[in-house]
Amino acid sequence: MEQGALIRAQTTPGTEVYLNGDAIKVTPQGHFAFGFERDGALHQELKLIYPDGLTQIKPLTIKAKEYKIDKLTGIAKKIMKPDPKAQARAAKDSKQVKDARSQFTASEAFTQAFIWPLTGRISGVYGSQRVYNGKPGNPHYGVDVAAKTGTVVVAPADGVISLSVPDMFYSGGTIVLDHGYGVSSSFLHLSKLYVKQGDEIKQGQPIAEVGATGRVTGPHLDWRVNWYQMRLDPVTIVPSMASVLGK
Repeated sequence: MEQGALIRAQTTPGTEVYLNGDAIKVTPQGHFAFGFERDGALHQELKLIYPDGLTQIKPLTIKAKEYKIDKLTGIAKKIMKPDPKAQARAAKDSKQVKDARSQFTASEAFTQAFIWPLTGRISGVYGSQRVYNGKPGNPHYGVDVAAKTGTVVVAPADGVISLSVPDMFYSGGTIVLDHGYGVSSSFLHLSKLYVKQGDEIKQGQPIAEVGATGRVTGPHLDWRVNWYQMRLDPVTIVPSMASVLGK
């Protein structure tokens, strides 16, 4: 268990589960998921109340992670702060994404063994951050895989498309795929989208093509994983890229 991790677990069906006092939804088979923030507390608590009334308290020790921090100076003010019209558009985009990630569905696709939606060179990692002119920017909350524009992206697990927009301000072509019980995948900077909201998707199904849309410097896939609004590290639920490429 470490900062940024998505944790998937199973307990006795009918058990109530609480993380730090907050209830977690559990499937009829006893499966559930939860996560730890990028800078989450290193000591947390899981409580389980079993069907027979027995209560178990499980203290959790979370491993701290170190993140890549880059400091940049001499950045133009217009780059640091987009114009008001662009900010308004970005705020609208953000609300759409937030709404898509807020949904609860009873799909149990989140229990699957996830696969990489794209294989290749990892060009950006979760948790990294840039400091512009002494001011910290938002951390990067995904894993970037470099590829040529037009390279096919596939679904890492089953799910339902909860958002499909071709031209968001920051993220360009954007898809959110709901895997159930608060777990979702997001795919950013896409050049072509094969799916629309409401489509039911199977693992490995082509859903889009890599692009350089939105605010980017080159073509790549930015894959993100969320537990509701909590931004988590995708590499915590897939085999290492090196092992996949080795096969």
